[in-house]
Amino acid sequence: MPKKSTKAAMSPAARTSANVPAASEEGPASNRATRAAERRAAIVEAAMEEFIARGFAATRLDDIAKRAGVAKGTIYLHFKDKESMFEELVRIVIVPVVARLTELPPPAGSVRDLVEAFARNFLKEVIGTRRGDLVRLIVAEGPRFPSVADFYYREVVSRGIATMRTLIELGIARGEIQEKDLARYPQILVAPAMIAVIWQSLFARHAPLDAQDMLRVHLDLIFGERRTT
Repeated sequence: MPKKSTKAAMSPAARTSANVPAASEEGPASNRATRAAERRAAIVEAAMEEFIARGFAATRLDDIAKRAGVAKGTIYLHFKDKESMFEELVRIVIVPVVARLTELPPPAGSVRDLVEAFARNFLKEVIGTRRGDLVRLIVAEGPRFPSVADFYYREVVSRGIATMRTLIELGIARGEIQEKDLARYPQILVAPAMIAVIWQSLFARHAPLDAQDMLRVHLDLIFGERRTT
C-alpha cells in the first residue's frame, strides 16, 4: 500500500499594512512558512519510518534527521524531544481516524449499522498500513514509556471508548442490545479491531485472519444474528 504523505499546507501570513504590496510582504513570509511546513512534514514522515523500523527506544534523532535530509538542529526548531515528535505523529496519523468516529451523526438506521460502518473503515485504514504498525509499536513499548502510553490513551483510546459506550447505551435503550452490562465494558465492542491489528503482525503468515468476517461474528454475538429476507 503506498505510503501516505504527512505534509500539511500552511496559510499565507496576514498582511500588516494595506499599503504594502503582497509580493513584497506576503510572498517571502509565505515561502518561509511553506518551507518550514515541508521540513516539519519530512521530519514527521522520517520519524514514522524510523520508529516503525527500530522501535521507540532505539530510534535516534540523528537517524531521523538523516532520513529527513535535515540537520539535527533543525529538528529542535520543531520538536523539543523524541516524545513530542511521536505525539505529533499520532495526532497526524491516528487521531483523525478516531475523530471520524466521535463526529458520527445519530444513526438513522440501527446502532449495529453505525458500528459496522466505522469498524469497516477502521480495519481498512489500519490493518496492513503504517497506522497499524504504530498501534503495535505502542502496545509493545508503551509499558516502558508510560508518558507515550498516557498520551495515546488521552488522544485515542479514551475518545473511542467514550463513543462506544454512548452507542452501546443507545443500543440498549432501543432494545438492540440485551446485555446491559456491556456498557460497563465498551472495550468488548472494539476487541476484534485490536485482535486483528496484533494478529496481522504476529500470526498472519501462519493463519491469515478474515477480520471483516470475525467482526460480523462478533457483532452477531452482541446484537443477535441478522435476519435474512
